[in-house]
Amino acid sequence: MQDSMPSQLREPICINVDKVFDWIVKEASFEFSHTGAIPFPRVPKDTDLTHAVVTCHVVPRAIHPVKILNRENRQFTIDGATVCLQNLTIQKNFTLTLVVTLPGGTKYTSEHIHVSRCEQVTLCAPKGTDVEILFTDLDCFVCSMGHPRATNNNEITFTDLNVTISVCQSIQSTFPVTVEFLATFCEPRAELPFACPGVVRPAQCPAVFPPHFG
Repeated sequence: MQDSMPSQLREPICINVDKVFDWIVKEASFEFSHTGAIPFPRVPKDTDLTHAVVTCHVVPRAIHPVKILNRENRQFTIDGATVCLQNLTIQKNFTLTLVVTLPGGTKYTSEHIHVSRCEQVTLCAPKGTDVEILFTDLDCFVCSMGHPRATNNNEITFTDLNVTISVCQSIQSTFPVTVEFLATFCEPRAELPFACPGVVRPAQCPAVFPPHFG
């Protein structure tokens, strides 16, 4: 399909954008295990947790959710050619919250629990590029909890707490560049036509009103 825009209306335009050096989408899951007490504000001492249900909620940590701990050059052979890629050690930091629900519906929420996970990925991410991670999906579920017990310090002790955290992540290596291309400047669109509506009268019922006079 040929561009119908006359070439004389085009002009070189420079813009600043982020060039994507490499991009992968990766799914991963890991487990958080804990044995001992976890603070639960306002949970009464000796609360019966025999039939309690424990659920969880996880979000990226507000401060420094992702850290690049190491960037190491490695040689790979791809389609017969030697390529230098970077092996990245990435630390991802999350905030986990537990919710204990009693059979009667009463809920107790834990304080924030900081959870970290390290993994390695291989990208074209030479020194100077930025590595950006977007969590496209982040979820968790409680696999086991052992025998929870409320203590007298606003805490709940778990004998075998095991939480599985699932992550879908988009990982990109980028670098800011200035690019030039031929384009035209956008023009404002025409204002949509608008007119005041005419007088609208409700439909009448001549079959019943006015009454027929004989």
